[in-house]
Amino acid sequence: MAADWISADWPAPPRVRAGTTSRGGGVSRPPFDSLNLARHVGDDPEAVARNRAILQGELTLPGAPLWLEQTHSNRVIGLPEDDDRRADAAVTDRPGLVCAVLTADCVPVLLCNRGGTRVGAVHVGWRGLCKGILENTLDRMDEDPAALLAWLGPHIGAAAYEVGDDVRDACLARLPGGSGAFTPNPRGRWQCSLDELISLTLRQRGLTCISRSGHCTFTEPGQFYSYRREARTGRMASLIWMDES
Repeated sequence: MAADWISADWPAPPRVRAGTTSRGGGVSRPPFDSLNLARHVGDDPEAVARNRAILQGELTLPGAPLWLEQTHSNRVIGLPEDDDRRADAAVTDRPGLVCAVLTADCVPVLLCNRGGTRVGAVHVGWRGLCKGILENTLDRMDEDPAALLAWLGPHIGAAAYEVGDDVRDACLARLPGGSGAFTPNPRGRWQCSLDELISLTLRQRGLTCISRSGHCTFTEPGQFYSYRREARTGRMASLIWMDES
């Protein structure tokens, strides 16, 4: 399991632990093989429960991840006070609470402050981006954005992410300066860089320390799930938490 965990490579304080799982090291059968951590994709619930137990045990997590019911919304919750888990981002200032988001092409964005006293996890696709999920999360972090760090986990790369005019128009309505994130292709459509759109959003709010995993979920089938590549597939988890000391 340890070999299947990608630790975030960023200048976070030592007490902040963060990273992303791969698809390996679990018990789920194809097409969810093998460490699927999502209950909503049609996998055997017992296999998902075992995978979540494997994750918690192998990473020696301080507790079970606080899973969200993600809907591509702009809703952010604070943990542990918010009981309604229908959200696409979570933040906490409580050591030992594990924030988590599930992805299979969308971008997991992990956040912390430089003091290591507050962390957050965000699920960002183009819909959530256009609805303001990143801005809402930064507001909920309740910090000067210049004092925050961000890590973008594995997600679909621009070369593999083809979109139509509808997606481009929606994104540029939200981010008029984001035209550089879209490259025309020979099919009359666009290759879209979610990385660029997210980075622009963060920079516009004053967050400049942005690190990246460098992995593309679509082009690395042995390591990652990809909804765009396979449709019926599992989900990786991106986690962040603070140790007690």
